Amino acid sequence: MASSAITPSSSFLVDKKDGIGGFSAFRRQPPFPCSAQVSKRKVSKKIASVMAPQQSERKPSTTGAVNAFFMMKFGFFRDGFANLLDFNGGFLVNFWISAGQDWMTMTEKILARASEKSQLVPGDNVWVNVDILMTHDVCGPGSIGIFKREFGENAKVWDREKVVIIPDHYIFTTDERANRNVDILRDFCTEQNIKYFYDIKDLGNFKANPDLKGVCHVALAQEGHCRPGEVLLGTDSHTCTAGAFGQFATGIGNTDAGFVLGTGKLLLKVPPTLRFVMDGEMPDYLLAKDLILQIIGEISVAGATYKAMEFVGSTVESLTMEERLTLCNMVVEAGGKNGIIPADSTTYKYLEDKTSLPYEPVVSDGDARFLSEYRFDISKLEPVVAKPHSPDNRALARECKDVKIDRVYIGSCTGGKTEDFMAAAKLFLASGKKVKVPTFLVPATQKVWMDIYSLPVPGSGGKTCSQIFEEAGCDTPASPSCGACLGGPRDTYARMNEPQASYAVSDI
Repeated sequence: MASSAITPSSSFLVDKKDGIGGFSAFRRQPPFPCSAQVSKRKVSKKIASVMAPQQSERKPSTTGAVNAFFMMKFGFFRDGFANLLDFNGGFLVNFWISAGQDWMTMTEKILARASEKSQLVPGDNVWVNVDILMTHDVCGPGSIGIFKREFGENAKVWDREKVVIIPDHYIFTTDERANRNVDILRDFCTEQNIKYFYDIKDLGNFKANPDLKGVCHVALAQEGHCRPGEVLLGTDSHTCTAGAFGQFATGIGNTDAGFVLGTGKLLLKVPPTLRFVMDGEMPDYLLAKDLILQIIGEISVAGATYKAMEFVGSTVESLTMEERLTLCNMVVEAGGKNGIIPADSTTYKYLEDKTSLPYEPVVSDGDARFLSEYRFDISKLEPVVAKPHSPDNRALARECKDVKIDRVYIGSCTGGKTEDFMAAAKLFLASGKKVKVPTFLVPATQKVWMDIYSLPVPGSGGKTCSQIFEEAGCDTPASPSCGACLGGPRDTYARMNEPQASYAVSDI
């Protein structure tokens, strides 16, 4: 709900000196729809009044037995956690009263539709119909094993066109066990006739694999598997990236994935929502990574534990789809269940040539209740970094100018997209200097790799990213994959096999 309509229980400026942001907490009342908790205290049978906390103005409902009773007996009051008192002020009963419609957030609406419920509140446990299940070479074999164990060796997946399997983590390696993981995926996809399997067979030349995509979270977006209003689950913590499309997307474990493979359903608890309102013109020197690190620095790595993080405001509306992916990607670093951004013209334009399937966007109701709301003036934000050893160990970039590093790594689902490499190329171009430490470049997908070699960098006189990187002395862009993000076998490109200080433009 709008901040002007709520009385915050507490408030403070994130930075009183420069006013970078602000915070106010709005506690949602306990969700007890039309149910009562009766006090053990002995009270009079006479009821004196009905009291409810301050809420935004709303027209009264004219339907419903409970609503009609209270409207007739006591006059109209708003949705709220009402207290019935006796003449002596003794507490009698408290309960949640709905004035006809309980407003919902985006996340609540999507889960309500997916569970075929008209109404949900945080804390509800519901069986949700899954639109897309994604798995990869690290978790896929385990999920497949559980599926076969629980449903039978000859069982079939619930929908072969809703399962997306993307080898991306440990693929360019000679490690036999890692290679075997991909073989298991391939055998399963052949057996189940899975429509969307992005296979890799030639490990020596990634371009010889027409089906290979790369990092699953970027590939899901590029291949049109992300759609507003849907439920997307994946066996990877950064599945929350897809929330940039206005859908519910979250990571799950192998056991849950095995169950989804067999049923297409999963039991989920509805999370409460934190809302982040970001306004102001975004300076050219900032990226979405700065925004999410600023947020994580404020709320901590546990500040959004099992909560939805909804991003709105003029700054968010100005972001490209790739930048929105970055913003939602790192909500899990704050403990978030999912991140979500309302779909708009930017979303629809991106999807035009990527999917022909219909989708139904949702937005939060004007009076939806949020657990907390944070406000930031992005025009006053400076570039930030996360220092070791935690994403919430935030510092201004200028405060770290004397920190010595051994290497630089640009890649992963967070920092390996086309626009990430464009931003890096612009910095190299502006400095005109060569790198002083090994600088590794790992494009997220085949498309990103091609963009690095083909798209001209604005203001460069027609030079591509690859040309600028070469002039700066960077390593040659590697094969698209997760690279060193999750470590992997010892021969994984750019993996640190000894202690070093690495600056990573990624989620590591």
